[in-house]
Amino acid sequence: MQGSYGIKPTACLALSDGTVFFGEGFGLTGQTTAELCFNTSMTGYQEILTDPSYAGQIVTFTFPHIGNVGVNFEDNEASKPFACGMVVKWRPTLASSWRSKQNLIEWLESNKLIAIGGVDTRRLARIIRKQGAPHVALEHNPNGKFNTDALIEEAKRFEGLSGLDLAKNVTAGTKYNWTQDRWKWAKGYSKVAEKKARVVAIDFGVKENILRCLAAIRCEVIVLPATATAEEVLAYNPDGVFLSNGPGDPEATGKYSVNMIRTLLKVPDLPIFGICLGHQMLALSLGAKTIKMNHGHHGANHPVKDLSTGKVEITAMNHGFAVDTQSLPNDVEETHVSLFDGSNCGIKLVGRPVYSVQHHPEASPGPMDSFYLFERFAADIESKKSLNG
Repeated sequence: MQGSYGIKPTACLALSDGTVFFGEGFGLTGQTTAELCFNTSMTGYQEILTDPSYAGQIVTFTFPHIGNVGVNFEDNEASKPFACGMVVKWRPTLASSWRSKQNLIEWLESNKLIAIGGVDTRRLARIIRKQGAPHVALEHNPNGKFNTDALIEEAKRFEGLSGLDLAKNVTAGTKYNWTQDRWKWAKGYSKVAEKKARVVAIDFGVKENILRCLAAIRCEVIVLPATATAEEVLAYNPDGVFLSNGPGDPEATGKYSVNMIRTLLKVPDLPIFGICLGHQMLALSLGAKTIKMNHGHHGANHPVKDLSTGKVEITAMNHGFAVDTQSLPNDVEETHVSLFDGSNCGIKLVGRPVYSVQHHPEASPGPMDSFYLFERFAADIESKKSLNG
């Protein structure tokens, strides 16, 4: 059992292997079960907690100073948090930023998110790396009374993310249009007036900054739910199709989306671009397989090599599944690899403007080394429009 540095325990994190951490609870009181991961980002906790790709997961932040810039009304990646909870080393610090509108603890309370502080996050990260992303139960109880045996049993009963389709839980219920541009210093967000092409984005759990990046390349962005059919997509006569990020097991989501993507692949010269879960969905549609990773990749400092140029990009990552490189068909080229473990981070259909990456070129949070992928998508769309007159 791990204590909480002299503070009376008001929260308990129990792992399915029987390991128990005590600490200080904040945010919502109550209990939740989930898969536990760790994120190495030094900034962007608000964006991370509201990223729909974290559905079904509790996030451990390895950087100790969480909460130092507070929260604001502009940095959410969705309308609400999708992570199940948060684990940090210290109680969130007081906010110190001109953009801050609320401190993190207040934000957690208002968004009904459970959190625990006072935890040795280095030890916890080592456990995750060694045994894989564990199933856990997290309880916040102000009176400090915990039935640890019951919490361990709750963690053991959690079924995990393998075989679980979470895209249906986080996708938009209906079609909508996106017009907001990327954030600009001292101006915030604005609407894109000039539109040169139309893109249909399939929402498997899309981050809003991805949609901003699509708008920034002067696209009219039409967002459709994850369950959209190929006929519904093609009814908008798109110049390009985007496959978004999202949570859960790609093979489970693929039960309804793979056939849709395969139909789109039959459209000559239609540019298709995927990110994260969208990358995995494209790979499955092309005949490849996906695998569950030991502890996944989560952070804003992951080196990825572009095999076509030899350039190393520092990227943002968030995934617990990966495309199995050995399963790629002969007409699918591997374009990017992780320099941490050699896992696949990008593919391209040979001779077609169809490609995807595992990392996040829109960042938020993270570096912008890979933004060129959006510009490549824009160039492919323009080429298609020129061909079609």
